[in-house]
Amino acid sequence: MAGVHESLYFNPVLANGVVHANVFGVRDWVTPHKMALLVLLSELGRAGERLGLLERRRLNRLLLPLLQGPDMALWRLRKAIEECCPRLAGSVHIRLKLMAEGELKDMEQFFDDLSDSFSGTEPEVHKTSVVGLFLRHMILAYNKLSFSQVYKLYTALQQYFQKDEKKDGADENEMELTNPEELDGKMEKEELDGPLREEEIACSGPLSQKQAEYFLSQQASFLKNDETKALAPTSLQKELNNLLKFNPDFAEAHYLSYLNSLRVQDVFSSTHSLLHYFDRLILTGAESKSNGDEGYGRSLRYAALNLAALHCRFGHYQQAELALQEAIRIAQESNDHVCLQHCLSWLYILEQKIFDSCVLLEHSVSKSLHFGLPYLASLGIQSLVQQRAFAGKTANKLMDALKDSDLLHWKHSLSELIDISIAQKTAIWRLYGRSTMALQQAQTLLSMNSLEAVNVGVQQNNTESFAVVLCHLAELHAEQGYFAAASEILKHLKERFPPNSQHAQLWMLFDQKIQFERAMNDGRYHVADSLVAGITALNSIEGVYRKAIVLKAQNQMSEAHKLLQKLLIHCQKVKNTEMVIRVLLATAELYWRSSCHTIALPVLLQALALAREYSLQYLASETLLNLAFSQLILGIPEQALNILHMAIEPILAHGAVLDKGCAMFLVAKCQVASAASYTPQKKIEALESAILNLNEAKTYFAKVDCKEQLRDVLYFQARLFHTLGRTQERNKCAMLFRQLHQELPAHGVPLINAFK
Repeated sequence: MAGVHESLYFNPVLANGVVHANVFGVRDWVTPHKMALLVLLSELGRAGERLGLLERRRLNRLLLPLLQGPDMALWRLRKAIEECCPRLAGSVHIRLKLMAEGELKDMEQFFDDLSDSFSGTEPEVHKTSVVGLFLRHMILAYNKLSFSQVYKLYTALQQYFQKDEKKDGADENEMELTNPEELDGKMEKEELDGPLREEEIACSGPLSQKQAEYFLSQQASFLKNDETKALAPTSLQKELNNLLKFNPDFAEAHYLSYLNSLRVQDVFSSTHSLLHYFDRLILTGAESKSNGDEGYGRSLRYAALNLAALHCRFGHYQQAELALQEAIRIAQESNDHVCLQHCLSWLYILEQKIFDSCVLLEHSVSKSLHFGLPYLASLGIQSLVQQRAFAGKTANKLMDALKDSDLLHWKHSLSELIDISIAQKTAIWRLYGRSTMALQQAQTLLSMNSLEAVNVGVQQNNTESFAVVLCHLAELHAEQGYFAAASEILKHLKERFPPNSQHAQLWMLFDQKIQFERAMNDGRYHVADSLVAGITALNSIEGVYRKAIVLKAQNQMSEAHKLLQKLLIHCQKVKNTEMVIRVLLATAELYWRSSCHTIALPVLLQALALAREYSLQYLASETLLNLAFSQLILGIPEQALNILHMAIEPILAHGAVLDKGCAMFLVAKCQVASAASYTPQKKIEALESAILNLNEAKTYFAKVDCKEQLRDVLYFQARLFHTLGRTQERNKCAMLFRQLHQELPAHGVPLINAFK
């Protein structure tokens, strides 16, 4: 299930990705890149109506990120302008060439001419517009330069232009040495790769205040909504260190460094950056200015709260409790109810690690609604739903509770929580075994996220909710035998969430589980065994369970039994009911294989009682199928058929293809066993019906490439056809059986084998 409390990390400054800072001594200065932008604006004004409407619209959309963003190489700037208007790109290049290869007075004359843009009754540029403010800042910054600084600027402009000329020359030589096919492939790859973000950020000196603010807000927005578009952790940290080198008291840079360290699970660096953020926040007086005398105390209590959240995220619960107690004490002294509600939510999370209690959470939800904190109230409701789902509450009650939280989301436009709610519903339906409902909820979230853009070029579909839903979707497709579709979904997940991203572990686990199931179906137990280590690293309980399954398949019964017993004790201790039931079913199968059929019955009855108590319908149906198999072995096939008719419907409606095949195979076995006491005519009808069910089971097994089960079905069919005297069909089944038997490991094929 989605971790619904991940969004509780409170950040009073980087709210909505906007940085509020004024810690730079110099607001702006002239650089060669900004001079190139000034030339672009000048040429844009000269072009006037000669530019088409579409070209002007493209240029206007390009200008804002160019004015706000960091300096970039001239060849990259020219490429961006060429995509909008090739003629204008040529004019800009010629004008820069004349200035760079001319004399210093040409640059002086250029800045003198810029002031003419504001003159006249209808000026080209309004003084208060974005472009007008940029021009005025540049003119003012240039006029403040001394003669030596002007000369350095002119020299920098020449070097800036010469680098571009050298690159053009190198590209021409490469074109001469490269054949056209290779060149086309290279150009196509460069277009697909997009801009080199590290190059765009790289600069020889410190960023201006506006550039730093834009850089931090952009990267913070990327980390929240679309981590793949953010700089790589090492590159981002390098740029942040460069910022802090010129201004160590830049608090927001420390906070972004904290977020960046969280991406790579670096405990020391994230703690260090978080403490520095709040220290700098107090030193710069940013909180005191906005909150009066309370600013200092506010920073301290939120520093303690964030520190508690950080320790809780890394599993340091004792340190988290101490930090949380400190935050509560300071918040109580200051009578800060908002901070206290955040503390109460984290207190519930910490106490949940020790014992299950809904009292704190219910109190937190009511208080959050009282103090007008819908975001926190909704997170509390969803946590309450998650806890009650594990406690065995029925689905209709949980969906009613989620409906109440959805009303809060739509009322207050909390789009992020809408996504979390839908992901939560998907996980709940999967827990209860209703795959059709889970699929519907997953498709709902995917449709919503494909329509709503958070920012220019950023889709809010790289959040944890989206990852959870896509993982469930991949598993659902794999269960139905659509392995190619599941691979496509996992491929998409790998692109959306690279291995170094914070939600990558979700798809890694599902990928390993799907590969494990395929290897087990195909009888490649050595491959499945090699995947166990990867699953254990991501989820220890799943890893131990899969190891026991492999040992059982390899007929190492005593080792598998020991492992399952240890896992059962651990799962009962941590109250993982779903895994307890699965372990009990695997243990019952071990008893069957060891010919201890009577011992398996109490184990299955215990599993059935748990499944019904916790409303796990699909697991209850699966347990009933196992009970039916036990009764078949014990010689009461009629009773087994009665149980099957009661349990098979949920399996066929919501089950995996392999489970459907096993269920139909079991029905056929029970029909054959029951037919022994029938009259000859009725016996023939029963055997014909069994053959039809075997055909259906064979279709299911073929869909998931389960060769071992296919071999058993063919053997069983051949025996039935022989009994009915249908020689041609018998020989066909016998031939197919022989082909599979030669591929698979040679061991006996009993008439009644294990259920799965």
